[in-house]
Amino acid sequence: MSISPNLSHFLSFFFFFFFLLLLTIAAADESDLVADLLSLQSQSKSGVIHLDDHSISRFLTSTKTPRPYSLLVFFDAKHLHDNSELRLQDLHREFSLLASSFITNNPDNGKLFLCDIEFKESQSTFSLFGVSSVPHIRLIGPDVKNPKDSEQMNQGDSSRLAESMAEFVQSRTQISVGPIHRPPLISKTQLGFLIAFFLCWTPYFVKKVIAGETVFHDSKVWLAGSVFIYFFSVSGAMHNIIRKMPMFMIDRNDPSKLVFFYQGSGMQLGAEGFAVGFLYTVVGLLLAMMTHGLVKVKNVTAQRVIMIASILVCFWAVSKVVYLDNWKTGYGIHTFWPRSWS
Repeated sequence: MSISPNLSHFLSFFFFFFFLLLLTIAAADESDLVADLLSLQSQSKSGVIHLDDHSISRFLTSTKTPRPYSLLVFFDAKHLHDNSELRLQDLHREFSLLASSFITNNPDNGKLFLCDIEFKESQSTFSLFGVSSVPHIRLIGPDVKNPKDSEQMNQGDSSRLAESMAEFVQSRTQISVGPIHRPPLISKTQLGFLIAFFLCWTPYFVKKVIAGETVFHDSKVWLAGSVFIYFFSVSGAMHNIIRKMPMFMIDRNDPSKLVFFYQGSGMQLGAEGFAVGFLYTVVGLLLAMMTHGLVKVKNVTAQRVIMIASILVCFWAVSKVVYLDNWKTGYGIHTFWPRSWS
């Protein structure tokens, strides 16, 4: 039985419009998903969209690939926020700063959304991605079907500031994040009060400077400031401030104990930096005393006793620093004597 030409044209016409209808529905679904993500993003103060198991299914696992957007997901665990070693709150703050800066620099963005997931609310999602530890950040591209195949941000990028996270996003998605807009350290109101105070205090300060009666004319203040700067330099205090390192941490094997010295060159606690800084400061003060103060002592015997005691203390302090370095890094520093001495 042959099909008439009119019926054949009708079927072709019908299937063509049916196919167009399916494409229109799919495009409408995709635009609805993007619109919903933009709506959730606008409702968040930082621009980070909070997801759970249901929303992950809607925006990720139940959608067809390729999706018109990528998701950068921060896996959080609020019950671990008190763990200073993980620094989850600091990392989430940097992640939020990345989101707000990206939205500011890209107001018409609809291709990348930054989201977070909390462990107790979305344990199924943690299992779906195979996440067993935090901090953890994953980038789910438009073509990713299996969440476990998404790209994990390495520890070096996720443990640093928002700038390094932005570099990771830009290198993987080719989407420019733009500069990170950090809030000013001093608000405009505080700056206004400081300027007013400075203007009121300037005449009194100028009068004191001319009379030579300020603390800056006191040699003891300069001496104390020099010692403080020396201690600040050799103790690694700037490293602790930049990396926000804790003074100590809780022992993993025994929560009742505190760890002040961490074995491993990749991490330095504040307490061990201050201990080394104290030893270096003692050596520096003894050397300054011997070169500037001891030469003024007239008693030769007293000079020799003080010098020998100072040298012994310096030797002990330096040996402790060398021992700590050997213990942390695993590299040994040994003394090599001339062959003629052996």
